[in-house]
Amino acid sequence: MNDILNLMKELTEAFGPSGFEDDVIEIVRKRTEFIDNQKDSINNLYFGLEKIDYKKPIVALDCHIDEVGFMIEHINDNGTMSFIPLGGWHIPNIVSNSVVIKSSSGEFVKGVIGSKPPHFMTEEDRKKLPILQDLYIDVGTRKKEETQKVFGISIGDPVVPDVNFRYDERTKSICAKAIDNRVGALCIIKILEYFKNKKLDVNLVGIMSAQEEVGMRGASVAVNKVKPDLIIVFEGSPADDTFYFGERTHGAIGNGTQLRIIDGGMITNPRLSRYTIDIAKKNKIAHQIIVREKGSTNGAVYHKSNLGIPCVVLGIATRYAHSHYCYASYDDIIASLDIAKELIKSLNKEKIANF
Repeated sequence: MNDILNLMKELTEAFGPSGFEDDVIEIVRKRTEFIDNQKDSINNLYFGLEKIDYKKPIVALDCHIDEVGFMIEHINDNGTMSFIPLGGWHIPNIVSNSVVIKSSSGEFVKGVIGSKPPHFMTEEDRKKLPILQDLYIDVGTRKKEETQKVFGISIGDPVVPDVNFRYDERTKSICAKAIDNRVGALCIIKILEYFKNKKLDVNLVGIMSAQEEVGMRGASVAVNKVKPDLIIVFEGSPADDTFYFGERTHGAIGNGTQLRIIDGGMITNPRLSRYTIDIAKKNKIAHQIIVREKGSTNGAVYHKSNLGIPCVVLGIATRYAHSHYCYASYDDIIASLDIAKELIKSLNKEKIANF
């Protein structure tokens, strides 16, 4: 595998639910020693803030680095654990899947999300969709004390899906957890690396924000620290090609970067949106124009901040986002990097002012 795929493997396999992004931050810092970085108390990570030329506008590259996960809410007498979601899960998708708990003792403990076996279900049970209160995490113990003493698990310990990265060269398809949004972290690392010795008419900075999956909390902090003039948001965006077909599909994996006009949190600045689409067309970079009624990104916070910051979202189509196993295309990552490079090279103070 090449460097992009190796980095993608490392990032997606890292433990980092909302509020507990520390392991991801450690990986990112090792891969970005070529640029200054600093972390704040909410776990946002910033790049390039120490060498700002205030005669030039600030263009921020944004992604979030948290993933959807869970948290231990109670340890039951039989050793199993009740839990709550961190982020937006569809509960029927999680039954019988493997998870990893980062215990208070620092151990990574593997477990399974369990439910009542069909042998013990009533006819009424079989007709119902599972709800969170009927599920539990099982680590193979038999008593509460065993769970606590053997594994050091406590109430409040965070949990993520237990999934190994894999890549198929024949289809250029990546399968992993947390593509939403470790793919964004990868894109920011590669873009900062690409421009590290190049002269630009803008200050290029990076924001890797925390706690997006629980309400874009990191972005609310970051925007006040960085005060950018324009933001490019990288996101692992939901794909629609497993239930829409042909021309009805607007967010397929392998068809290029998703450029969203609207979602549940932001109407993309029309002038910046058209400018980005024109860049993609001019450079013959694969892209898809999408309209979404629901869902949102950190752009929902940014575009309403300060005096209204122009934002554009470069989305990498992700099948089964917010589940254990996700698919994305290597080609879409390259397309997103290419659009970002051409967009950044073209920006200056006058153009940004006209957005």
